[in-house]
Amino acid sequence: MFDVTSVKADFPIFRNNPGLVFLDTGASAQKPQVVIDAMADFYARDYANIHRGVYGLSQRATTHFEEARETVQRFLNARHSREIVFVRGATEAINLIANTFGNTLKVGDEVLITEFEHHANIVPWQFLRDRIGIKLVVAPMDDTGGLDLIRFQELLGPRTRLVAVTHVSNALGSVMPVEAITKMAHHVGALVLIDGCQAAPRMPVDIQDIGCDFYVFSGHKTYGPSGIGVLWARAEILDELPPWQGGGDMILEVTFDHTTFQGAPARFEAGTPHIVGTRGLAVALDYMTKIGVDVIRDHEEKLTEYGARRLAEVRGVRLLGAGQRRLGVLSFEVDGIHPHDLGTILDQHQVAIRAGHHCAQPLMDRLGVPATARASFGIYNDESDVESLIDAIKSAQSLFRR
Repeated sequence: MFDVTSVKADFPIFRNNPGLVFLDTGASAQKPQVVIDAMADFYARDYANIHRGVYGLSQRATTHFEEARETVQRFLNARHSREIVFVRGATEAINLIANTFGNTLKVGDEVLITEFEHHANIVPWQFLRDRIGIKLVVAPMDDTGGLDLIRFQELLGPRTRLVAVTHVSNALGSVMPVEAITKMAHHVGALVLIDGCQAAPRMPVDIQDIGCDFYVFSGHKTYGPSGIGVLWARAEILDELPPWQGGGDMILEVTFDHTTFQGAPARFEAGTPHIVGTRGLAVALDYMTKIGVDVIRDHEEKLTEYGARRLAEVRGVRLLGAGQRRLGVLSFEVDGIHPHDLGTILDQHQVAIRAGHHCAQPLMDRLGVPATARASFGIYNDESDVESLIDAIKSAQSLFRR
């Protein structure tokens, strides 16, 4: 049985902020004590630079670093640990692909994205469009808040080289049919990149079942530290990609005339990485695995359904649609109250939500709104948090009726 009370007790942020109702996990998750302790312990006992020292402390730190890679491999059900590249976050992972695979594209080649994308999965492709002359194609949302799969399939063609889509929309919570998307894309010979930032903390991710070519997520959204993230790519693709940053630890030999590079993943990890961050990420993923990622999914599905139903019952609140399946995110408007004002008033009730465009301005334009209020759940939330949100919204409404 999933016991939210005991899980919440694992997160010191709530002891140190009594009464806090944290509903902004979609932006960044809180950290369990085991992650905080593991990182502090690493600094206190095992810290040294990795892959370079012959002394015992460096060897021990290197072992922890590579064990973290194996933890991520298991979490994603990847075939090989060498398919895991550590980066600063999903944003850097997408930029890595845009600056390596993207440089193989030619004028007129197409990258297909959707209206749901975070800016991090839009802007790098615009850079590529402006530099090389590719075409950026956008698949639309349907009227229910889900992806228009028929139109998506129609937009695929012989010039489509890459499909880059979110797994779960950070602004709406819409769950994309990534298995179907991947099959359609592969049918026309395109590779598939999936932004898993909102999916990895909320549902089992099996990249072999999905069948995609690239998958990215950020540590800070999966109850780990900020400044660390993951790029997974099929080994045969990684082996063909060139480095995108130069520096220490990604080389075999350097002369003033020529440099030879290591194989993947080392060739993509130039310089000293966030060593302790990988330890924190590994412990966070193990923490989620111990609870059961399927258990987390079931909990968040029930809580999302409950929250959607309760918001729909409040007069003057409009819940934005999210298609056939929504997970972990509720985006809404309250009549007569700007989302920023609502967020400020809710904060006075110790309810923390997000207000704004959620780094998805094109989606806001499609919805015809400048911003929304967004409540996003984590494993420490339950129905009482939804009720606190509802009560705070009603208090805000009463203030604006005066």
